[in-house]
Amino acid sequence: MDEKKCRAPFEILNQDGQARRARLRTAHGVVETPHFMPVGTKATVKAMLPEEIKTMGFDILLGNTYHLHLRPGDELIKQLGGLHKFMNWQGPILTDSGGFQVFSLSQLRTMTEDGVEFRSHLDGAKYFISPEVSMKIQMNLGADIIMAFDECLQYPATREQIQKSMDLTHRWLLRSKEAMTKEDSLLFGIIQGGLELDLRKYSLEQVTSVDLPGYALGGFSVGEPIEFMHALVKDLGPLMPKNKPRYLMGVGTPLDLILSIDSGIDMFDCVMPTRMARNGTLFTWSGRVSIKRREYSSDSSPLDAECDCYTCTNYSKAYLRHLFMSGEILSARLNSIHNLHFYSTLMKRARESISNNTWTEFKKYCLTRFVKNSEEAVQVPLNH
Repeated sequence: MDEKKCRAPFEILNQDGQARRARLRTAHGVVETPHFMPVGTKATVKAMLPEEIKTMGFDILLGNTYHLHLRPGDELIKQLGGLHKFMNWQGPILTDSGGFQVFSLSQLRTMTEDGVEFRSHLDGAKYFISPEVSMKIQMNLGADIIMAFDECLQYPATREQIQKSMDLTHRWLLRSKEAMTKEDSLLFGIIQGGLELDLRKYSLEQVTSVDLPGYALGGFSVGEPIEFMHALVKDLGPLMPKNKPRYLMGVGTPLDLILSIDSGIDMFDCVMPTRMARNGTLFTWSGRVSIKRREYSSDSSPLDAECDCYTCTNYSKAYLRHLFMSGEILSARLNSIHNLHFYSTLMKRARESISNNTWTEFKKYCLTRFVKNSEEAVQVPLNH
């Protein structure tokens, strides 16, 4: 018997409090968790080469079903050998279902029990996505982890709207599972429920009643006060199945990641490190730095003295500010290299601390540094 097939697809290696050090096996390789996934929305992590992403220590990337379906088209990508070959990434890929983009980018849409008809934000052309269509798109792309099609409500929403949406999401999950025929891909279900703890728990029970390789918390980072998300994730993380990967979608800042790992979450994705980099905001071990500030115009010191990335090793704050203020392409490159390296290092140190049973000390170290000088209007107690 094949030794690889005998191994559990998800294995917890150590646990320190609620924080988990685990390993997820996929058709294209192993994902060491806790892990942050860089977002390659349109089959590229903006300003970065795939080889650079791998060298930094990222195991898995996220691709976007909605955008790739619209352009260049999932059927074309399939003809060209699948998303891995198309974008020259040999590691695992997770694709979202397209639900979030359908409900956030497409203003003209009609939703029924069958699915959603919408107009493309690119050219206004009509499209239709259902659970079955979403599964077909993601299977055409060849993703290792496929997300069930769900409805992601905008914030705020009434309890009645949330309840109706949760029930629809559950019915769509059952259809997603039925339509999922790619045996070497892992289907994850998405827990919804807005900002109501009782509805979140109800959705968790609904979704986890369906036996799946993994589960995700969706519907966060949609404009809600950040402290609400922190509180709900702290309550919900430990309630998710212990023997399956736990994925928090669309989150977030270094502070968000640390608090969520402390609540038992294993996987994350967010456009923040690359988007903020292009906008001149950089994450350091001393807090955020807005490189456009005049005070850095003659600063010869590196961006972060504690960072060994290419940017910090070779360039000064003054040079990074000059590039940004001049609108140079190299600004996006160097800033993205740093932010992604910072996120990768944060996850690596988190994994090491959990393995060594020193998570509590590392968590306090991070919270002390990230809450200080943080732009987030929330103070997090060290005993989170």
